[in-house]
Amino acid sequence: MSFDTHFSDRLAARIQQIESRLVVGIDPRLDRLPAAIGADDPEQALSQLGEGVIEAVAEHAAAVKPQVAFFERHGWRGWRALETVCASAARAGIPVILDAKRGDIGSTAEAYAEALLGDEPGTLGPHVDALTVNPYLGSDSLVPFLTRVNDHGKGIFVLARTSNPGSAEFQCRDDDAVPIFEQVARSAERWG
Repeated sequence: MSFDTHFSDRLAARIQQIESRLVVGIDPRLDRLPAAIGADDPEQALSQLGEGVIEAVAEHAAAVKPQVAFFERHGWRGWRALETVCASAARAGIPVILDAKRGDIGSTAEAYAEALLGDEPGTLGPHVDALTVNPYLGSDSLVPFLTRVNDHGKGIFVLARTSNPGSAEFQCRDDDAVPIFEQVARSAERWG
């Protein structure tokens, strides 16, 4: 995949090309799969389901958003399935937004960024266009991700206000009369 342009430009071009802003989540739960797919082999089942979703939405989805946790829970088989699904989307020309909500300190954030947004063979990076990140450890926790964005034409989505029921407990607290989620969003805008 060529990264002559930034992720946001590629996504905008895709939206214009297919006339759709639809982002399709891929959150596979083996306990809810059709019997025809079977759940005996997690790698095969997750790959088959993910590739089926990609094939079904290829003409209509501006991007796909695999939820990493639903793959991670199956260990190395899940990771291999996730790589298969991301590669399948890339081959179909569909941008991949990896929903991983990563964010950590120093070398740990660096390792996440390289594995998920880098270009190292054998990692997910070559098949991933953008990543969700968690900024609540501070701006330094995002530097490795921002570096990959700039170096590899990738994108990040910074969590600011999430939709889970308990999110307001912290995200809507008013410090300086501005909710924390708005402060995070303003910071993300400054970071670029």
